[in-house]
Amino acid sequence: MQIDWNNFTPWMSLAGGMLIGLASAAFLLLNGRIAGISGLVGGLLRAPSGERGWRLAFLGGLVAAPLFYVLAAPLPEVEVEAGFPALLLAGLLVGLGTRYGSGCTSGHGICGMARRSPRSYAATAAFMATGFLTVYLLRHVSWP
Repeated sequence: MQIDWNNFTPWMSLAGGMLIGLASAAFLLLNGRIAGISGLVGGLLRAPSGERGWRLAFLGGLVAAPLFYVLAAPLPEVEVEAGFPALLLAGLLVGLGTRYGSGCTSGHGICGMARRSPRSYAATAAFMATGFLTVYLLRHVSWP
């Protein structure tokens, strides 16, 4: 497999990663909260009224970000190589893993690892290993 040099964007990726890290650190320092999306959404569903505002603002920012991105550059084309049943199953498995892992990739992989949480190291290793295995099985193993 070769690198697609026309779409290779290490500087944009680095800048995006730095912005995510800065936003996560600022969120923790200013609010004392972890910026894990599953926790924010789960808390929104059962939060007291004083908790709903900041959660909705955070999620609104996630939805609005691509809209602002379009002002600077066109959104990349999205190609999904799976059918609806596979996407549905994948979503259910991610939700199940998030529940059993007590958090999602953003909470464990970004915030938890930055805090040196042993539980987050284990969860991130499990997320990554499962992803690697899934890609290997789907792309490189022949199924009957």
